[in-house]
Amino acid sequence: MKFISFTEVSIPQQILKNCKILSRYKNFSTDGIFSKKCSLYFEKTLNVPKALMTKSCTSALEMCAILLNIKEGDEIIFPSYAYVSTINAFVLRGAKPIFVDIDANNLNIDVMQLEKKINKKTKAIVIINYAGGSCEISKIIKLKKKYNIYLIEDNAHSLFSKYRNKYLGTFGDLSTTSFHQTKNLHCGEGGALFINNKKFIKRANIIFKKGTDKQKFLEKKVKKYSWKDLGSSFELSEIHSYILFHCLKDWKTKFKKRMKIWLNYHEKLLILEKKNYLRRPIFVRSIKHNAHIYYILVKKNYRDSMISYLNQNKINATFHYLPQHESYFFKKNYKERFNLQISKKISDQIIRLPISNNLKKEQFDHIIKYIFKFFLTK
Repeated sequence: MKFISFTEVSIPQQILKNCKILSRYKNFSTDGIFSKKCSLYFEKTLNVPKALMTKSCTSALEMCAILLNIKEGDEIIFPSYAYVSTINAFVLRGAKPIFVDIDANNLNIDVMQLEKKINKKTKAIVIINYAGGSCEISKIIKLKKKYNIYLIEDNAHSLFSKYRNKYLGTFGDLSTTSFHQTKNLHCGEGGALFINNKKFIKRANIIFKKGTDKQKFLEKKVKKYSWKDLGSSFELSEIHSYILFHCLKDWKTKFKKRMKIWLNYHEKLLILEKKNYLRRPIFVRSIKHNAHIYYILVKKNYRDSMISYLNQNKINATFHYLPQHESYFFKKNYKERFNLQISKKISDQIIRLPISNNLKKEQFDHIIKYIFKFFLTK
């Protein structure tokens, strides 16, 4: 048995082989036919007013922070159980992070703790749709309207997942997604900003074009373009857009294969859950998830030894986020201290298992075998 990777990072050879077609369009940089095709695909499929293809999910989040006019002292609410890029994008603009614990069941932000964190300085709530699922977004939307604040969805994990039969990433004023090679659908490295609040579209086009009105120039609405606003090099290259567009063509087939593996894990590990050796993933009832992550929760004193045991047996299992309220940077730069016990507990217990749409049966059986063997020694 060869070492089983945590996720599949390959791109179909035929797509890479045909990259030479880009020579026909004489554009390997940005703002070409394939970035436009990707944008139009997402706008149509997800029914979002505007989709901008970015270099990464981080780039899209940084655009969100600029669009919200974040100023020094503005407060942004985040789940502490989060990836650092999500928080950094706003802190870079001067925002103060306010952390909330996660729900012990679905590992998304604990909606019941949100309202007491909102005050006059609160500019936005940023949620992370974790592991292909989400929190009860409808409850957050009520808070957003009540206090007139913005909602940002970091939807890096949950592209094409649905909440109440509507795609995740279409609820927030702004949402972001990722096409990094660890995601269900990838082009090596890439992302997107989905704009659901139309008031942001005009300015987003300027920020996207390095702070200029180049979009108007390309549309022949002005004779010259010039510096109008903040901006940076956020656009996805045509090479990455080409790969992504062709990977999009059969995403439903790929996701179906991935879901089959996810469901196999869920079925095989049920008996270990009944014996209280582990806990399997739980989703909000109204979620139709995309099988992005299959994780298990084990006792804290088992977690590291189990990861080591699986790694020794050629299985690349791994942990996940560390709580950001306990990070060196946060403690060094902010006076506030948060007692978020669930975030800490989950961080100490979680193990993510290998999953991809091409995980072979013999690999899957090998993983299950050694999970069971580990607990037989306990």
